[in-house]
Amino acid sequence: MIKKLVNLICTVAVFCISANAQKMTPEQYVEKYKDLAIKEMKRMGVPAAITLAQGLLETENGNSDLVKKSNNHFGIKCKSSWTSDAVTHDDDEKGECFRSYKDAEASYRDHSNYLRGMEWYAFLFQLDPLDYKAWAKGLRKAGYATNPKYPDILIKNIEQYNLQQYSLIGAQDMPQVDKSKYQDDKEPTPEKSTSTDNTESGNSSEGEPVNYINGHKYINAKKGTSLLAIATENDIDLSKLLSYNDLEEDGILKDDQIIFLQKKSKTGASDFYIAQQQEPLHDIAQKNGIQLKYLLLYNDMKEDTPVAAGTKLYLSPVAQTQQAAAIKDAVALTVSKKEVRASHKMHIVQPKEGLYSIAKKYQVTIQQLRQWNNLTTDNLRIGQELVVSE
Repeated sequence: MIKKLVNLICTVAVFCISANAQKMTPEQYVEKYKDLAIKEMKRMGVPAAITLAQGLLETENGNSDLVKKSNNHFGIKCKSSWTSDAVTHDDDEKGECFRSYKDAEASYRDHSNYLRGMEWYAFLFQLDPLDYKAWAKGLRKAGYATNPKYPDILIKNIEQYNLQQYSLIGAQDMPQVDKSKYQDDKEPTPEKSTSTDNTESGNSSEGEPVNYINGHKYINAKKGTSLLAIATENDIDLSKLLSYNDLEEDGILKDDQIIFLQKKSKTGASDFYIAQQQEPLHDIAQKNGIQLKYLLLYNDMKEDTPVAAGTKLYLSPVAQTQQAAAIKDAVALTVSKKEVRASHKMHIVQPKEGLYSIAKKYQVTIQQLRQWNNLTTDNLRIGQELVVSE
């Protein structure tokens, strides 16, 4: 009986050791798939470091149930246009449809095509392919993941496992990509208005290319264009178009303007913006794709506040908080110095003075001067203030 029990324990132990041995480490995942990531960067322009960081996260270092049953390395769901193999997997909801691939290479290719083909990721390819932090934040802003810490996780993976080296390799001969050949499940394009009545504006926004700021679609509308015409041609309710652009009334544009076709963000793509010239806060909000009310809130301003060239404007509450903390620390340090001056005898260092002569003058020791003034060397500078009493 004891012998059987021992054999059973040994069998279980061997099984557990075997199971653990089969679990892939992050380093093994990177080594196995780095060439695919570099290949895709050369083919489509998606940074290899970002691709590998996403793969590590989405597959749990190659060990997730989803990747094992589907070769899906990037958690891409089926979408309406996907007609190939699929599996069901519990994610945000139970039994969701995820794409399935014959091998990892097919998954890596589809990941690149997916990012290139979806118009809301287009702004990413205007970023420096070696700026992995901007890419990580851009993916979150474009809606790739719902986890607010998604960029931080990608950045940590890239830095911890030195993934940037693979982007450096991939960037050496990146081609110019014709993204129209790699389109993925694009949303149906609203039909253009067939009306030829331009009497209200004298111009139309038809034909204006759609661009992206901070991940949101906009057009460069010309002076004299009607906001109603823009709303009609883009199948957007006029009241929503006004709201998207922080405007209160319909009318004819008096100047060339950025007009957003989507709701802007509460924060900017950067932490702050430096005004290049005297410009209205509304224009600054449009340039940065941030809602005007939040721009005013972060900077404690009113809409009609004049902004001079060189003014630093905060585009996120984090940046505002950090600046406030820095000011608070500076004020505290100033107050602390004033308190020290008020409660201690102070001496201003004169030319040719040293610690020895100052200590002798005030009948204290050199060690006391060092301790009271947190000195790490005996070097003094002219004009330096020293505490010379208890």
